[in-house]
Amino acid sequence: MPGDGFTIKSRIRKLLRSPSAGQKNGKENLTSKVTLEKVLGITASGNSGLACDPRSGLVAYPAGCVVVLLNPKKNRQHHIINTSRKTITTLSFSPDGKYLVTGESGHLPAVRVWDVAERRQVVELQKHKYAISCVAFSPNSKYIVSVGNQHDMMVNVWAWKKDVIVAANKVSSKVKGVSFSEDSSYFVTVGNRHVKFWYLDHCKASKASAPVPLLGRSGLLGELRNNFFCDVACGRGSKSDSTFCITSSGLLCEFNSKRMLDKWVDLRTGVAQSLSLSEDMIFCGCADGTVRGFSPADLHFVCTLPRPHPLGSDVSAMTEAR
Repeated sequence: MPGDGFTIKSRIRKLLRSPSAGQKNGKENLTSKVTLEKVLGITASGNSGLACDPRSGLVAYPAGCVVVLLNPKKNRQHHIINTSRKTITTLSFSPDGKYLVTGESGHLPAVRVWDVAERRQVVELQKHKYAISCVAFSPNSKYIVSVGNQHDMMVNVWAWKKDVIVAANKVSSKVKGVSFSEDSSYFVTVGNRHVKFWYLDHCKASKASAPVPLLGRSGLLGELRNNFFCDVACGRGSKSDSTFCITSSGLLCEFNSKRMLDKWVDLRTGVAQSLSLSEDMIFCGCADGTVRGFSPADLHFVCTLPRPHPLGSDVSAMTEAR
């Protein structure tokens, strides 16, 4: 309404003309008057730009240099603002949900760890030269792995509480996803014609002050070697020796403890994007809002979840699942 616009403009003029804004001595900080109330939109460019804390249900995603912390039950946002003003490219919660790690783009980007409750930075880790594609906490919370983009090409393992790199190596492929094993002994990266297992046992035993070379072994892809692997999740519980990957062409794959492609199933979709798993289920995100569920025990198909309703629909008026 015209009246609302006039009121907003008047408040802004009053704020800018206030004496405290023009005084050098005793100047009141404008940030005490201007606060970020709500963010519309999202700038996540892939799976690594969205994270959910399984304990609290809090969802985190980037919007430029801001991390939005959304409570979906209350539809309420809180925000973490990256003071470097660099765009957030990837983020992940710690296993206990207390911390959030972010990676960013730009020249000399940093890996930052944030206290979720207080929404403040606790650690800044700087070693990458170009943008960071993926970050993840180890299940024991001792380590953070950060993977640079195809121009940076670095894989770093941080003992983040000590602000040191314990192991590092280069990766030649474009990496789209990373996942730690349940016992934190290794992690897996996936990307274009790329599935690689990185082992940390020798890092823990090393007493060297400098980073040791990170030991990596490629997965044996067999006839699927030309696929684009877009997401990965290491098994849990009785399937902790297995690693599950998804290809953009719509295949759900399982690698065994010997890094060998053991079996795969067709998701019957044009494009697949992401996967998430628990001890009992694997959920695969596919085209057109389709989510299919499988059993991790044998990759047996379990169900297809109802698709999200179209924007603008009256959910209360619907009589059947779409």
